Amino acid sequence: MLKIYLARHGQDQDNVRGILNGHRDEPLTKLGESQAQELAQKIKAANIKFDKIYSSPLIRTARTAEIVADALSMDKPEPMPLLIERDFGIMTGKPVADIEKLCAPEIIKADIITYFISPEGAETFPQLMIRAHQILEKVKTNHQDGNILLVTSGDIGKMIYASYYNLYWKDVLTMFHFGNSELLLLANNSPASSAHVFKTEQFNH
Repeated sequence: MLKIYLARHGQDQDNVRGILNGHRDEPLTKLGESQAQELAQKIKAANIKFDKIYSSPLIRTARTAEIVADALSMDKPEPMPLLIERDFGIMTGKPVADIEKLCAPEIIKADIITYFISPEGAETFPQLMIRAHQILEKVKTNHQDGNILLVTSGDIGKMIYASYYNLYWKDVLTMFHFGNSELLLLANNSPASSAHVFKTEQFNH
C-alpha cells in the first residue's frame, strides 16, 4: 500500500513578518530551522521510514526536506516543481493583515487564516486542485507502494489533501489548520478526519 506523507515547511522570514509569500523565496527563520529539526526527530522517534522525499523547489521547503532527509540518513530530496506554493498574484508580498481590506468580499475566513479567492494574477483554488491531482498521479505512477514524503506549503498542501480524499476545496479551507512543520498522512486506511500525524503550536499563514 502506498502512504503519502505531507509536510509543511518550517517558519520562514515572510511568515514571521506577516507577509504573504506565495512564490517569494525567503529562507527559514531560526525557529523554522528548529521546527524542521523537531519534525525530523518526531518522524525518527515514530520509526516512520520514507522510500523517497520530494520537495517544492523553494528554499523554505527544500531546507525543511533536507533537514528531515539528513536526520533519517536519506538521499538528498528530489525537487518537484508541481509542489510549489500557490501563486498569490498581486497579493504576493502584501501584509497578511491587509487581506480582508484588499480582497473582500472574495475571502473565506478560517480560524487562523483568511483566504483570498481570486485577486488578479493569483492561482484559484480550482486551479490548485488540478495541480494537486497531477502531483498525486505523478507519485502514484512512480511508486506503487511504500512511504513517500512530500514537503510543500500551506495552500497547495491543503489542496493535495482535498484531492486525495475527493473533498470540496472550499470545505477543506476551514476544516483544519496546516501549520509550519506539521505532518499529514494520506492513505487508503487513514480516514480524512485522522490525517494529522504531528501538529505544532506555531501558526503562520
